[in-house]
Amino acid sequence: MTALFYICLTIITFFTMEFVAWAMHKYVMHGFLWIWHEDHHIPGKTFFEKNDYFFLLFAVPSFFLFLFGTMGGINFLFFIGLGIFIYGLAYFFVHDIFIHQRFNILKKTKHPYLLAIRRAHKMHHKHIQKEDGECFGMLLVPWKYYRDAIREQKRLQQSYQ
Repeated sequence: MTALFYICLTIITFFTMEFVAWAMHKYVMHGFLWIWHEDHHIPGKTFFEKNDYFFLLFAVPSFFLFLFGTMGGINFLFFIGLGIFIYGLAYFFVHDIFIHQRFNILKKTKHPYLLAIRRAHKMHHKHIQKEDGECFGMLLVPWKYYRDAIREQKRLQQSYQ
């Protein structure tokens, strides 16, 4: 197989993970594993949460895909595992660092896409119970949040002029 195929497979896996993560969030985290996810919706929590167990739920398949994807030489399974791993890194940076500020960085962004992601996640957390949730995705959020962020950015630019 060609390098281009493996690059495309990794990218496709990365973007597919957004939909897998959405479904896991909506139907598993807000479903039968709410017991792990509930503390993530409680304000004033500690640095570590039971919700962090979900890291393992996503890391285990990636690990085994890396493992089986390197037996007898690198094959396509390795690159599927790589796509999942890269999505996990993106999740950590976007969700844990940028949105929830587990580390005190990236607080003052003005970029509409990042503001839309932050706002959509804030709307998700306004629901403390597992029912009636919204905005279960991480990288793709409803258009209204982008539109609002762009309007806010334009309003701020006009006020500086």
